[in-house]
Amino acid sequence: MPSRDGPAVIEVHDLVKRYPGSDTNAVDGLSFRVEPGEVFGLFGPNGAGKSTTIGVLTTRLRATAGRAYVGGVDVDRDPATARAQLAVVPQHNNLDRALTPRQNLVHHGTYHGLSRRAAAERADELLAGFGLTDRADRRIEAYSGGLAQRLMIARALVHEPMVLFLDEPTNALDPQTRLLIWGQLRRLRERGVAILLTTHAMNEAARVVDRVGIVDQGRLLTLDTPQNLLRSLAGDAILDLTVTPAAADGPAQLEAALGRLDGVRKVERLGPPAGPGGPGPLGGRPGANLPPAVRARLAAAGGAGALATLARQRATDPADGSGRTRLRLHVAGDPSALLGTAVTVVTGRSATVDAVQVSEPSLEDVFVELTGREPR
Repeated sequence: MPSRDGPAVIEVHDLVKRYPGSDTNAVDGLSFRVEPGEVFGLFGPNGAGKSTTIGVLTTRLRATAGRAYVGGVDVDRDPATARAQLAVVPQHNNLDRALTPRQNLVHHGTYHGLSRRAAAERADELLAGFGLTDRADRRIEAYSGGLAQRLMIARALVHEPMVLFLDEPTNALDPQTRLLIWGQLRRLRERGVAILLTTHAMNEAARVVDRVGIVDQGRLLTLDTPQNLLRSLAGDAILDLTVTPAAADGPAQLEAALGRLDGVRKVERLGPPAGPGGPGPLGGRPGANLPPAVRARLAAAGGAGALATLARQRATDPADGSGRTRLRLHVAGDPSALLGTAVTVVTGRSATVDAVQVSEPSLEDVFVELTGREPR
């Protein structure tokens, strides 16, 4: 984690942005700071104010109120100097298609004041680092989405910025390209480059970011490390049950009964699954999606009967999935110790268990807890 003793490279103080004709603020009193060598995740639903905040920081937009600094430079009072401290990698390809990849990098370097020779040397270094040397002189049209994303990040780094802004850096990329990009970001962090990224791939980004700020309706809801945010959730593990209540019972009654079990911190009703037993994270053969370690602990604890019950019930489930609902149990301690009891409660109410999934809380769970489940 970067030191908090030195000056921040991004500072935002009570930032407000209201667009003309709007009766609400797109950004409403936002404050945070990003340190040298820190990867900072700015997450939020669509329309939460993330893009507007970055627009102000990168000098594309002017704030209505508040102050914002990049590299110690006030972005409103001296936008040209601020822009020299930063680089932006947008979500969509904005490479110059009239130039080759190498020419894109050299042109960007000379634009930022490098000599042509220095820009060419820097371009060669970055092309090698991003695995693009063999493709450096091809036409941009021949580049896949992953290659284009690598090249856009390389271009952003030509003038060695103090701050790098990334918008959905791994969206729709193959696993190999995602690994390469995350690896490059780690190396940039080690060199002291501050990185501010926005992404909906929060669980993937959680392995890289140092701190996360979650925003909604222009306000900062929380700001902390991923580890501390996960600790803020109710429970140490998540037990998802897809169930079919009995005709005389209902999801609310099952939810209440499961919520009374020792070790259950919280129960959420997630609504019906996508189809009969799936598809989705709860689909497939009952118990098959349990991790091997959990299955082993279940067997050792005498919980194998719970899996047998699942198998018997699944064989007689209605084919259309009618009446099924998903219940998510936030569990304290080992979820395998609770599964047998939970199944007993469900079957004791003449309901059936259609599928089970055990998982650990994730950054996405924190996000949904704070911003709600309704799509925007």
